[in-house]
Amino acid sequence: MVFVSKDQHRAKTRNLVIIGILALLIVITFVISMNTGFIRLTPLEVIRTLFGYGTEKQHLILFEFRLPRIVISVLVGMGLAVSGCVLQGISRNALADPGILGINAGAGLAVMLYISFFPTTTSVPIFFLPVLAFSGAGITAIIIYSLAYKRNEGISPMRLILTGVAVAAGISSIMIVLTLRLSPENYQFLATWLAGSIWGSNWKFVLALLPWTIVLIPFVFSKARVLNVFNLGDITAMGLGASIEKERRVLLAAAVGLAGASVSISGGIGFVGLIGPHLARQLVGSRHQFLIPAAALSGGLLVLIADTLGRWILQPSEIPAGIVVAVIGAPYFLYLLSRLKD
Repeated sequence: MVFVSKDQHRAKTRNLVIIGILALLIVITFVISMNTGFIRLTPLEVIRTLFGYGTEKQHLILFEFRLPRIVISVLVGMGLAVSGCVLQGISRNALADPGILGINAGAGLAVMLYISFFPTTTSVPIFFLPVLAFSGAGITAIIIYSLAYKRNEGISPMRLILTGVAVAAGISSIMIVLTLRLSPENYQFLATWLAGSIWGSNWKFVLALLPWTIVLIPFVFSKARVLNVFNLGDITAMGLGASIEKERRVLLAAAVGLAGASVSISGGIGFVGLIGPHLARQLVGSRHQFLIPAAALSGGLLVLIADTLGRWILQPSEIPAGIVVAVIGAPYFLYLLSRLKD
């Protein structure tokens, strides 16, 4: 029989309340985002349209353009944040992030090669993009893992970061060379995609991303205890009976899958995998039973706010969500780096 102290019960209750508040903030931002755009819809018009009483134009704007984009923003934010949470856990590195480690770049290169030869408007390529991005991200992760791993030392957190940055730089160079061979139409699409724009604004993109999210995030949550053990260090974890390398590979594959699928739909949105877990850790602590759902909600909220602001600031033009996140994320990354040096 397990006894829970009053302090532990209070902490659990507090964390559940915080997670509930994050979910409520997503709902509030969701509603605000439905009212945001060049063509204004009042809250009453949104409610009427949701219940089928709006005009044909209002129905088209809400159901065919805004709602799928909002849902994708939340799913992408959740996927990237949980991916970053896993990478930080298995590497014990506070700066680990699928963008910084080069995983996003690998997924981007695979998507870029694909769109160079195939159209992106038919249904088959849309559903194939997450699989393709996962392949590119997976190959990149294997390369980074192999270069950063040493037999007698395992994975060094700083070596992992430096290897990821170097690999990402190499992939970016390859992508720049390949852009010279693209047609004007594909180049325009790629430029928008690389900036981190929620470009997939229909339900096909939601259906392409949703299976990855609803399978991999619960799987990662089921590994919360394993991630908690990783916090103790490899030697202690092995002493507790954990199969370190096996669990690390499985969790890495899940993180790569989430990042690759998210990047294939949203493009190069960086820093979400860094900010989401750090914000969640400040709110609910380091126990992954609470950290993972809090990170998912924080990431979803961050991308949704960024996309909403991007559609509102320069109407009728848009600022890609990736740029808005970068404006927030770059200073935060430097702040974390300065703390790490101390």
